[in-house]
Amino acid sequence: MKEAKKILTRLLEAANIHVNGSNPWDIQVHDERFYRQVLSHGTLALGESYMAKWWDCAQLDELFTKVLIAHLDTFIKADLKLKLEIFWARVSNLQRPSKAYEVGEQHYDIGNDLFEVMLDKRLTYTCAFWQHAHTLDEAQAYKLDLSCRKLHLQPGMHVLDIGCGWGSFAKFAAENYGVKVTGITISKEQAAFAQDACKGLPVDIQLMDYRLLTGQYDAIASLGMFEHVGYKNYRQYMQVAHQCLKDDGLFLLHTIGGNHPAMFTDAWLNKYIFPNAMIPTMPLIDEAMEGLFIMEHWQNFGTDYDKTLMAWYGNVVTHWPALSAKYSETFFRMWSYYLLSCAGSFRARNSQLWQLVLSKNGIRGGYAVQPQKHVQVV
Repeated sequence: MKEAKKILTRLLEAANIHVNGSNPWDIQVHDERFYRQVLSHGTLALGESYMAKWWDCAQLDELFTKVLIAHLDTFIKADLKLKLEIFWARVSNLQRPSKAYEVGEQHYDIGNDLFEVMLDKRLTYTCAFWQHAHTLDEAQAYKLDLSCRKLHLQPGMHVLDIGCGWGSFAKFAAENYGVKVTGITISKEQAAFAQDACKGLPVDIQLMDYRLLTGQYDAIASLGMFEHVGYKNYRQYMQVAHQCLKDDGLFLLHTIGGNHPAMFTDAWLNKYIFPNAMIPTMPLIDEAMEGLFIMEHWQNFGTDYDKTLMAWYGNVVTHWPALSAKYSETFFRMWSYYLLSCAGSFRARNSQLWQLVLSKNGIRGGYAVQPQKHVQVV
């Protein structure tokens, strides 16, 4: 126990993090088992021990920023169980059709009451675009409008929304750009909410895996869904999008991106938040789209995700007195750890947020984002 404490304390101090120190990003250890557990089991134990109240930190987001900038995660080796999970991810398809609905059941179906107070008024569960925005509602409206402008949407178009969530993009595009939208999701709660939210609009929301899609569309949007596809299915995903997109259409892919390839996301996030998720890298996306699409535009606004996650966390804290009647303190610690650790990852530039615009045959004369028009942003 003493040796484990010495090693972990030395590692943390290399990142200017002190055990029981006075800085807001310092770790306050309540249970000495913390040291050996984290050294033995890595990031999974770090998150689980926080949930168990073995340690605290006043500013978790900044703690993770410092940990990741110093690359401390690379010094803590994976245990045998995690190594076996990584091996299994290599030899099997964790995102096969029979497992497609798991993330919906575990994460997106937790309860709309949580997401309604955490997210913006449209329930947009993807990175907001904060340029010129002062509130979360404005930032998400600007992101939705930017996405529509990148797709060159015009009245009368039929748009496919792969991974439509609670219908924010579908509703926004139908109301502000006069398009018809077909949206699909693997979450029952999302589908029911989106169907109700889009009543009276030319929007069709379906509970469906993307591999079952048919038909052709003038444009395709996929915001925050590609992280659940898995590298073994990237090519099939791109083939489905290619088949569903008309020859002169545009495909907007909005996804978190990673700097280094990994078979699945962080072990703690994989277990408690997003089962079977995998963050793509640039080479993997390029390989998947080769021969199917031409890259027209690639934008990175990953630093905006830091601000978005902190806004979500602030909303959860504000509404926790009401939420606590349904959700436990352990859940609150888990959810806080999720939002703040991810914010730290984007702040450290360990994670990215990409928007790609793809075409099937290239845009004659070149591609440009459509100029902004007046839309309802509040």
